[in-house]
Amino acid sequence: MPSKLTRSALLLLACAALIPAGCARNKAKTDTAYIARDVNSLYALAKDRLDKGYYEDAAKLFDEVERQHPYSVWARRAQLMSAFSYYVARQYPDAISSARRFTTIHPGNKDAPYANYLIAMSYYNQIVDVTRDQKITQQAADSFGELIRRYPESRYASDARLKLDLINDHLAGKEMEIGRYYQRSGNWLAATQRFRTVVDKYQTTSHAPEALERLVESYLSLGIPAEAQKAAAVLGKNYPGSKWYERAYKLIQRHVPQTAAQS
Repeated sequence: MPSKLTRSALLLLACAALIPAGCARNKAKTDTAYIARDVNSLYALAKDRLDKGYYEDAAKLFDEVERQHPYSVWARRAQLMSAFSYYVARQYPDAISSARRFTTIHPGNKDAPYANYLIAMSYYNQIVDVTRDQKITQQAADSFGELIRRYPESRYASDARLKLDLINDHLAGKEMEIGRYYQRSGNWLAATQRFRTVVDKYQTTSHAPEALERLVESYLSLGIPAEAQKAAAVLGKNYPGSKWYERAYKLIQRHVPQTAAQS
C-alpha cells in the first residue's frame, strides 16, 4: 500500500502554475476501463499515468480512487491529485469541479489553499482578450480575491495578489474599449459611465490616466465644463507629466472660458 506521495508528485503539486499549457501530453493509448480495483493498485496506476504525462487518464483514475474507495485514507489525496491532473491537461472545468469538491469537503485541510489556487488559476488560464466577454475574467478575479481573504499568509497569496492586479488591468481595459466605442458613436453619456467605472473601481491600473482624459472629452461634449475641470484637476494632480494630462489641459484651455478655468 502506498505510504506517502513520492517526491516527484510533491514537486508536481508545488509547481502546477509553472507548467506551460503546451506540456500536457496526448491521452495515453491504454485501456482506461474502470473495473473494480483495490485502492493500492488503483492509486498506483493513477500515479504512474501522472508520472508519464498522461494527465487526463491520471485524473480519471484518481476520480476512481475516490469513487471506489470513498472512506480510504487515499480518497482525500486523490481528489486533489485529480484536480491537479485535470489542470495540467488543460481540462479547466473539470479541474475546478474537482478542486471545489475538495474545498467543500475539507475546508480546513492544509492543502485547501492550494485547491483554491488551482480553482483561480483554472479560470485565469481561460481569460480571453478584451474584445470578448469577460465573465471568466471576473470569476478569476473573484477566486483570487477569495484566496487572499481566506488564506492571506499562504504561499499562494502573493502570486494571487499579482494575478489580481493583472486581472484588474484587463477588466479596466475592457471598460476602456467599450467607452471608446461609445465615444466614436457619439454616445457621450454611456462613454462617461464606462470611464467613470475605470476611475472609481480600477484607479490603480494603467488605464486610469486615459480614463480621466476621456472623461474630460465626454463631459465637454455633454456641455458640463465644471465636471470636465474636476476630471482634469484629478488628472493633473496624479499624473502631471503624462500625455493624457497635456491633452486634457489643452482641451480645457480651448473649451472653457479663462475666467471659469481660473475660478
